[in-house]
Amino acid sequence: MGFFDRISEGLSRSRDKFKEQMNVLLDRGPNLDEDFWDGLEETLILSDIGAPAASEIVENLRDQATRKALPDAYAVLELLNDQIASTFTSGGEEIFGGEEALVLFVGINGTGKTTTVGKIAKEATDAGRKVILGSADTFRAAAIEQLEVWAQRAQVEMVTRERGADPASVCYDTIERAEEAGADLVLIDTAGRLHTSSDLMRELEKVVNVVRKRSKMPVFTVLVIDATTGQNGLQQAREFNKALNLDALIITKLDGTAKGGIALAISHELELPVVKIGVGEGLEDLKDFDPHAFAEALVG
Repeated sequence: MGFFDRISEGLSRSRDKFKEQMNVLLDRGPNLDEDFWDGLEETLILSDIGAPAASEIVENLRDQATRKALPDAYAVLELLNDQIASTFTSGGEEIFGGEEALVLFVGINGTGKTTTVGKIAKEATDAGRKVILGSADTFRAAAIEQLEVWAQRAQVEMVTRERGADPASVCYDTIERAEEAGADLVLIDTAGRLHTSSDLMRELEKVVNVVRKRSKMPVFTVLVIDATTGQNGLQQAREFNKALNLDALIITKLDGTAKGGIALAISHELELPVVKIGVGEGLEDLKDFDPHAFAEALVG
């Protein structure tokens, strides 16, 4: 199964929900009246795309409908995929694009953060890059063990310390080791932080600041979000972005949710690019984000 098929299958629940709403809307008739535009905006909001993004999409479609003298709702809907794709914030290619980079992965527990780090390490190593992993999640012994399994699979070196050690010092050690080894990609897994805990977020800020000061490589802070959390994921992203000034997003677990539109809501509101998406547990189920493929899988 190709990756587009996997995205399409993964987003099937989100797509079914969207189509259901659209059918109700189109049953009223294909006229481009106020009811249609209001209904389209409501349908997009109900798909977890979020009110600001939905409003912008509808405004742009209205503008095109007027300029191109589109005859009916069906002609407007043919433009919807491209409009959704262009509403995502672009960029982020330099993070995993082959240049030297140090990437800090942040997020709450249970988003698939550690697994994501492992998959990216394996993919980068297979592409011939020299990768070093840092396990700065020193609170959960399971996180260190989990990353160790991935380090072995990817055949990459991993830097860690005993449980309970200072995460900032693990990051420091990881950077030193990466410089010694001549690594061109450093991936650091941080402890899962509840965005509602100001103490934990402050500690994470310290970790990010230490890394930004110490690293000679460009540093990127990437938030891993579980799509199944829907609007709660948007709230998490706001708090992490406020504290850490994020560079990009990775959206996981898109295969188990009817809330796939949340990827667009977060990217649009916080002006952050989505760099990778996950649609399953397998190594091949985490891939570079393609907004057009995503839009097509989301709305059909």
